[in-house]
Amino acid sequence: MSFVVHENQIEAIPLPGRDLKWLYTPKMRKARGLSMNCVSIKPGQTVTPAHSHPKHEEVVYIVSGKGKAFIDGVVHDISAGSAVLFSAGAIHMLRNTGRVPMKVVCFFAPQATLKDYKFHHDVVFPEET
Repeated sequence: MSFVVHENQIEAIPLPGRDLKWLYTPKMRKARGLSMNCVSIKPGQTVTPAHSHPKHEEVVYIVSGKGKAFIDGVVHDISAGSAVLFSAGAIHMLRNTGRVPMKVVCFFAPQATLKDYKFHHDVVFPEET
């Protein structure tokens, strides 16, 4: 079944360092093999806590802005046009190093929700130690 949703129709969930909007979720019963959200990361903020998805892969696409991606202890520069794969179980975070919000679209396979996140409160960006 095809379906169209616009992010402006979705209420944001305020989380540390960002606002999250789920566009496709298992509860919607529209997509069978994936879920999707978009995130707006505030300037200078880091998505915390570090987290992983033990049974899910996640691909994030940077729509606008620039920052850094922390993946299993390695930091990568990212900017508009970057696509980042977080393998199942990879501990990761994103940080906005720019002066404007960094907009990110996140795809999960198989479908995931916030309940599928595993949080790692003891992990921080290397610059924060």
